[in-house]
Amino acid sequence: MANITALETHDIRFPTSRELDGSDAMNPDPDYSAAYVILRTDATGPDGEPLAGHGFVFTIGRGNEVCVAALRAHEHLVVGRNLDEVLGDLGGFARNLTGDSQLRWLGPEKGAIHMASAAIVNATFDLAATAAGKPLWRFLADLTPQQLVDLVDWRYLTDALTPDQALAMLTRNRAGRAERETLLLSRGYPAYTTTPGWLGYDDDKLVRLAEEAVAEGFTQIKLKVGGNLADDIRRMRLARAAVGPDIRIAVDANQRWDVGAAIDWMRELAPYDPYWIEEPTSPDDVLGHAAIRAGITPIKVATGEHVQNRILFKQFLQADAIDVLQLDACRVGGVTENIAILLLAAHFDIPVCPHAGGVGLCEVVQHLSMFDFLAVSATTADRVVEYVDHLHEHFAEPARIADGHYVAPTAPGFSARILPTTLAAYAYPDGAVWADRAEVFV
Repeated sequence: MANITALETHDIRFPTSRELDGSDAMNPDPDYSAAYVILRTDATGPDGEPLAGHGFVFTIGRGNEVCVAALRAHEHLVVGRNLDEVLGDLGGFARNLTGDSQLRWLGPEKGAIHMASAAIVNATFDLAATAAGKPLWRFLADLTPQQLVDLVDWRYLTDALTPDQALAMLTRNRAGRAERETLLLSRGYPAYTTTPGWLGYDDDKLVRLAEEAVAEGFTQIKLKVGGNLADDIRRMRLARAAVGPDIRIAVDANQRWDVGAAIDWMRELAPYDPYWIEEPTSPDDVLGHAAIRAGITPIKVATGEHVQNRILFKQFLQADAIDVLQLDACRVGGVTENIAILLLAAHFDIPVCPHAGGVGLCEVVQHLSMFDFLAVSATTADRVVEYVDHLHEHFAEPARIADGHYVAPTAPGFSARILPTTLAAYAYPDGAVWADRAEVFV
């Protein structure tokens, strides 16, 4: 009888603030980080190696240790569990994590505790897909519609979408699955890039990277905005001249503005044809997003990377507050809650364009969009996954881009496994990268 034998944690941080990679109006000096978890088992995988599952919480530096502690707080719910029972009821396992009465008090279903549960749920799905010998996108798409419905925690959702409605949608969209998978494997999944747009980059670097993005096949780029209006107008003018009229330019304020300021600022940028404004205000302000959307049409409103759970996503959709839904693979309660969010988005006919870019986020979220294409929305129309060309070399199965598209992963699992050499070198604060650095922080 195989069991989960250990919940192993690592505090991993990358000094990305040195080059201002990831800089924006609210986060000027991020150090991309991962509170990383490995679920060890006494089972053997299809490759003959010990079977383990990998997951992580993404942060930008300080506070990563809080998420590591939150991971450890779940140990009593995980270690010692029978592996077959866990993998046989992944939805039940996830609900057990998020339903623990004492841990739930710290949320409920929000904050560091919920993000830690997401990392563990994701690690469990990595285990399941690895044991099945399939990449996660295929593992999920191969489940029956009823199995997918059973993964979801339907509490608080049925006023917007019922399990029977979801089952009917998933059953209907099984038609054409084989053709869509052939297209996915041959073409990949559409991507857009934020690489040119970090707020700390100078104008020359912005223009150079924007031109390179178009040459690499991207049809959409994204710029950070919200620091200074005159600077934003200049940067948008330069970017539009660099990419031409047919490339979409999204902009991202990272929650910088009040509602009125967001409307006024975007009207100033409107002559340069921004495609969407991302996170224009607080991620909890459903009605504020609705007001901004009404005030800046036809510019689209996008949000989601900091939305804390499926209930808030439900409200954004019910209130007609967003045009684009941006789920994050590591923000809500992991794969199971993100399946609920994908189902809600498809039901409301709102495109999902996931947040990625942070360390490891590109690697994992590509699987969710590919699954969505095969089984849930059955389309890639107006759908793109964010891509940033940073830190992929630290992963055993790094995300790959070809002609502006994510190449479908073929290795078993969730693509979340960080290389052992990276775990050692970037461990905080004693890894070789940090040991002699003056900016080590607590």
